[in-house]
Amino acid sequence: MSAQAIIRRYKMIIDIVDSGQFPSKKKIQNYISQTGIDISIRTVERDLKAIRNEFDVEIEYHPQKRGYSINRELSLPIDSFLRFLEIVETASVFRESLKKSKETLDYIDFENEGMVTGIDHLNPVLQATRNHQCIRFTHESYQSGKSRKYQLKPYLIKEYQGRWYIVGEVSGMNAVRTFGLDRIENLEVLAKTFKPKELNIKERFADVVGLTYDFEGSQKQQVVLSFKDEQMPYIESLPLHPSQRIVKVSKDNNIVDYHLIPNFEFMQRLFMYMDNVKVIEPKWLVEEVKGKCLKIKANYKQA
Repeated sequence: MSAQAIIRRYKMIIDIVDSGQFPSKKKIQNYISQTGIDISIRTVERDLKAIRNEFDVEIEYHPQKRGYSINRELSLPIDSFLRFLEIVETASVFRESLKKSKETLDYIDFENEGMVTGIDHLNPVLQATRNHQCIRFTHESYQSGKSRKYQLKPYLIKEYQGRWYIVGEVSGMNAVRTFGLDRIENLEVLAKTFKPKELNIKERFADVVGLTYDFEGSQKQQVVLSFKDEQMPYIESLPLHPSQRIVKVSKDNNIVDYHLIPNFEFMQRLFMYMDNVKVIEPKWLVEEVKGKCLKIKANYKQA
């Protein structure tokens, strides 16, 4: 059995068990079989055990409902785990396709070749993060254009828009910083270890869009937007943030609210929607967007 097939099974099992249907082993078997994968009840049992023991996904059996569900409070973040499986599965699909035909790449158009830069750092950085080992590297700043050496206590690896980042505490600065792996050179994993602090970095990222956050000041708040009809299918299929909630649907005035910290990347995403979105609340954000619109208009006065 290929690793690709096992990953597909794991993903399908989590999908149906987390659906609220409380499927039995037989229903899980039928669900997977419908995709063309032959699977026995015994294999379903082994997969359930492996998902529990190897990936800390707490799958529970409910005798009254005669089926299974996932206890999200006792499990690792399910959405992150599913995203991880998707990445591994995608890599497996490409690998298997390339084995069958070297012409496969003629039919694939990747978004940006530059986005794979620094991917060779991913494994050593991941191992250092898991083992609480310090790392040392040279990093180029886009703002200054200069390179600088850093020693970092790595806490979290984060993906955003096809790029990978390492987040950690910079030695000697008592500050948490985010570094793009594509701008790292001369990476060293040091023998020096550290005791992780309770920084709740992953929880803070859950409150924002992208990479910019403020550990000290900013608080979550309600943001209310109005989208035109043509934008709604995209908003529904690809939410701007996990807290997204559709409040009202009406002709060209579809109200959607969020509970997050409005940051730089959030503002960027708003402007991606052009005239298909309008900020309703909070008032300070309305004024902020108005101000930026006036600056954009000023750029074209002499055009």
